[in-house]
Amino acid sequence: MKIRDIDLGNKPVLLAPMEDVTDLAFRLLCKEFGASMVYSEFVSADALIRSVNRSLQKIVVQDAERPVAVQIYGRDVDSMVEAAKIIENESKPDVIDINFGCPVKKVAGKGAGAGMLRNVPLMLDITRAVVKAVNTPVTVKTRLGWDHESKIIVDLAEQLQDCGIAAITIHGRTRSQMYTGEADWSYIGSVRANPRMHIPIIGNGDIDSPEKAAEAFERYGVDAVMVGRASFGRPWIFKEIREYLDQGRVTTDMTTEWKMNVLRRQVHDSVECSLSRTDNPRKATELGGIMHVRRHLANSPLFKGIHDFRKTRIKILRAESMEELFQLLKEAETIINKFGTPIADEISPEDPKSLKIN
Repeated sequence: MKIRDIDLGNKPVLLAPMEDVTDLAFRLLCKEFGASMVYSEFVSADALIRSVNRSLQKIVVQDAERPVAVQIYGRDVDSMVEAAKIIENESKPDVIDINFGCPVKKVAGKGAGAGMLRNVPLMLDITRAVVKAVNTPVTVKTRLGWDHESKIIVDLAEQLQDCGIAAITIHGRTRSQMYTGEADWSYIGSVRANPRMHIPIIGNGDIDSPEKAAEAFERYGVDAVMVGRASFGRPWIFKEIREYLDQGRVTTDMTTEWKMNVLRRQVHDSVECSLSRTDNPRKATELGGIMHVRRHLANSPLFKGIHDFRKTRIKILRAESMEELFQLLKEAETIINKFGTPIADEISPEDPKSLKIN
């Protein structure tokens, strides 16, 4: 599959943009495990124009993570165009992605993100203007519609294509659903089946296993799949999916010990990324990295079903040092080794309160 001239290979698997999740350290880890393309956290066009430190940090990319997309959101043409130009000049990403899908109230309620599904003419104006303003391929991520009564994605996808976008990602829920219920992939399949669509269609929603990824390609004909919440505390999911798609089974023996070491490395890399910050030296601290990674660990599927893990989960969420997190991981690993791999669900990484997906 190609996004313009960017070759992502056969049946690519992408890391979804997730606020407070897909920072540089996590993107690099997922890329190493087989993600075909990774996306930044979403960036407010207005904040970027004002040179807000946090927004500037979000658009920092490294060659090791390429191909990489930087995602922006906003609610007017001029700011989105200016932000796209800034990103193209400063970050030089492979793709600029426009967020028309974030359902959280502070974004959609102000008319941005999924809020644009209630103002399609403005959505199209923004898309058309951004495409015209930059040389970088522009893509869009959106949802089926605002609510059950307005699932407009089949016609909308064609309209966005006419604006010049290079690909479209569709999350199989409406804005009103937020992250509840199951993603409806039938609409995504209908977009792909539209003979007038010629750009790549990327499917998103509930891809949490190699089998579901394979089904998305085979049943709905999508050109790529995007993994979001299922990567939470499980960056190796890209390795699992890649092996299954390429070889028909997961061939690598990813033991509990191996996975625990991946989580430890994730902590280390997150802290190192925080310590290397140059946009705001006062925030270049170990705690900064800890705060970004501890929700990953607390919601890792490795710990689902461990008896009375809630207490440990709270400790993880409150940890303030690498030493403290490593000790808690050691305690959890000891329990797993003693009693075996848990099977019952206690904390699900699909909990919509766990994180914000763009």
